[in-house]
Amino acid sequence: MPQRNSCSSLLFVHQRKTAAILFFLFLLAGVLHAQAPADPLPSWNDGPLKKSIVDFVTHTTTTRDAQFVPPEQRILVSDNDGTLWTEQPLYTEFLFALERVKVMAPQHPEWKTEQPFSTVLSGDPKAIGSLTEADLMKIFVVTHVGVTVDQFDQIVSDWIAHAQSPRFNQLYTKCIYQPMVELLRYFRANGYKTYIVSGGEVEFMRPWTEKSY
Repeated sequence: MPQRNSCSSLLFVHQRKTAAILFFLFLLAGVLHAQAPADPLPSWNDGPLKKSIVDFVTHTTTTRDAQFVPPEQRILVSDNDGTLWTEQPLYTEFLFALERVKVMAPQHPEWKTEQPFSTVLSGDPKAIGSLTEADLMKIFVVTHVGVTVDQFDQIVSDWIAHAQSPRFNQLYTKCIYQPMVELLRYFRANGYKTYIVSGGEVEFMRPWTEKSY
């Protein structure tokens, strides 16, 4: 009987030590996981391109690195069209311009028979898709004049707050390329000033970029 009690006690102590070790390892794993840096580019596939971006940022922001760039000299310039916002079926700003034609139509009854405005007002996707570049530019110009800069800024801001893609049922501000948005945020987080080059009008791009990027 004494021997059996002794063996049971040893087994109990061993089990408690094992449980304590497992609990410690569990806590350690949790701490290490919590301390692991978040992936700055989660939408990017792991590979040489992503690695080269991270390496570049690391080198240029590490003080004693030979490639170090002072904060006041850190600049990133990104293309917008087809890189940050989509180009299909049309540039986002052209989609805005088509909507503006409908809004402005009551003040322009002649548009019911005047091209290319009558095509836009028809709502026929196929016909609208066949508009020429010259047609689009005419629409673009007409819908961007006649108001002050502040008024136009408000018109754009109101539009991007509700305008949705009929294909994705999402705001157009959400129909952007997430990997590139992550790239801009990653560089800004590391002291880079980011600039965007676009064929879009600056008066449209200013409220758009502030909302989307």
